Amino acid sequence: MAKVIVDGKEIEIGDDERLNGIQVARRAGVEIPHYCWHPGLSVVASCRMCLVETGTRNAETGEISMLPKLVPACQTPARDGTVFVTQSEKVQHARAFVEEELLIRHPIDCPICDKAGECYLQDYYFEYGQPSRRADLRPFTSRRRPVGQTVTLFVDRCVMCSRCVRFTREISGTSELMIVNRGNQEEIDVMPGFPLANKLSGNVVDLCPVGALGDADFLYHQRVWFLKRHEGVCTRCATGCSISIEENQNRVYRLKPRENPHVNQWWMCDEGRYGYHHVHDPSRLRGASRRGDDGYEPIDWHDVPEDIERRVERSDSVACVVSPHLTVEEAYLLCKWIRQSKPQASLFLGPVPVMGEDETFPGGFTIRAEKCPNRRGVEEVLRHFTSRVSTFDEALEALDASTFDLVWVTGGYLGDWIDEPTAARFGTASELIVQDMFDSPLWQRASLRLPGAAFAEREGCYVNADRRLQRAAWAVRPPQGAWPEGHVYWRLLEQPGMYRAQVVLDEMAEQIPCFAPAAGGVPPLGVVLDVAQPVQR
Repeated sequence: MAKVIVDGKEIEIGDDERLNGIQVARRAGVEIPHYCWHPGLSVVASCRMCLVETGTRNAETGEISMLPKLVPACQTPARDGTVFVTQSEKVQHARAFVEEELLIRHPIDCPICDKAGECYLQDYYFEYGQPSRRADLRPFTSRRRPVGQTVTLFVDRCVMCSRCVRFTREISGTSELMIVNRGNQEEIDVMPGFPLANKLSGNVVDLCPVGALGDADFLYHQRVWFLKRHEGVCTRCATGCSISIEENQNRVYRLKPRENPHVNQWWMCDEGRYGYHHVHDPSRLRGASRRGDDGYEPIDWHDVPEDIERRVERSDSVACVVSPHLTVEEAYLLCKWIRQSKPQASLFLGPVPVMGEDETFPGGFTIRAEKCPNRRGVEEVLRHFTSRVSTFDEALEALDASTFDLVWVTGGYLGDWIDEPTAARFGTASELIVQDMFDSPLWQRASLRLPGAAFAEREGCYVNADRRLQRAAWAVRPPQGAWPEGHVYWRLLEQPGMYRAQVVLDEMAEQIPCFAPAAGGVPPLGVVLDVAQPVQR
């Protein structure tokens, strides 16, 4: 194995690894400051913030010879015998000069900048900058213009790292952003009539190391130091991007991608990024209710389990439609209780929404046509309880034959997921239990209505299109009058205490072989399951 020396510490790297100075320094526990470098983009070495001393060690004599000039660590490969010095006085002076040059031309408007609190320029100034200012503040005008519907450019704040330009050329492949003018007149801009409008455009805000690119959806809504971050999974398609849900005082303010090389790399699509507003939609369903002689009457949530048990007990034939928006733990608990109560109950997979075709971008990121997060996970749960996975269409055919006395339908879909003619086919069942977030023709026909939770309000695991199981934590509480599905099923099974998804997952790992790798907890990047082939539709 190759050996690299970083600040006197010897680091071993694989013979096939291709690392630069920044990456190998991280292995040694040293963070080299940088603006323009990003592991997912090409290397341009333009900001010069990562300058270090470098040299080589003679393998036979052990003698170290250093280069006379500083070199950018991002552009310097780490080979056997390479030596990096990252903290010398020469390096520290170079970093201070770079910071000083940037700040001479940068507006000091941190109190009104959205990036304050997570800005590289702020952090690096305190850690690497000059001890005192040696030039007057430059008067500036905060030139601001939209470069697309979701992104606002603050021209004066840009440090010309070109991350955003490289992203649109290398990852999205759309090339909307470019650098115009030359010298100290350089700016980021778009061609007239060609705004930043690709499906991954929000990622340029994450990439920007300063406050030059602002997210129009988040701009001036919240200070970042007030936000609490929770690990989650995007539920808008079967890619299942690893994300961070950032909230304050029980309100979600933004979603950002988490690095996961197996799923989404460093990115997420705009559909997922801005697809959280339904969580706080005022039209969310609230309050459990049941149909009475004079219409619907409210029912206390603590009485719901007894009410469900009574309805199922008096029904000879029972069916359950399990939504692909449920977590695997919720699907397992629901099927377990149904089969304990009615061993011959029929279990069906809920509708699997598909829009268009999979879309893969030049950088490798894929937006899936399948617009649900957990079809594969729910199929494995159903396969455990039944000999085969029955589809939603089969459920409708059975309803047409008046097969069932009671049908329990779980939803969680966004938009008009079921139309009036399809909902009318459930009229053959005398009892209809519906769990959902929004009103629908099926909700209007339900004999028992149970408002459900959104993705940010539930904990549990999802299995994406590539068979990777990932864990999501709950970030905010559901609106008053709505219960997460897992809590309802936990009560039905008379489990002690509060609902705990990991306890359920551990049980699943014992009962369902493909979930065995998840026993004891799921690592941050998830685990790959040995699941069966998907049901053909």
